[in-house]
Amino acid sequence: MRVALDTKVRADRVEECQAAHREVPKELTEAIRAAGATSWTIWRWGYPLRERSRELGGETDLFHVLECEDHGRLPAELERLPVNVAWQARMAELLDVVHDYSTEGADAGLPVVWELP
Repeated sequence: MRVALDTKVRADRVEECQAAHREVPKELTEAIRAAGATSWTIWRWGYPLRERSRELGGETDLFHVLECEDHGRLPAELERLPVNVAWQARMAELLDVVHDYSTEGADAGLPVVWELP
């Protein structure tokens, strides 16, 4: 299944957030894969449209797309995993809106509006 999520980085922590994502712990990426994810991509909205996106406040919006076997299983397996708990604590310092790894967070994906048939 494909899931889209949105989070928001703090305006004064964008560079730190990008640097952190260049150093995601291998143990965490392995755990994400073991929990059923086959891909996960994060975009920072507005980056190519810098001036216009600043006017709209969009440079801090993060858009995630992940492919996984079962999105309910993914956060359930990661929620209490020490490497993920540590990562989420780090992200909590950098983000205004974080991804919810609780059971309720499994339903936090963005609703699909349309797909190419």
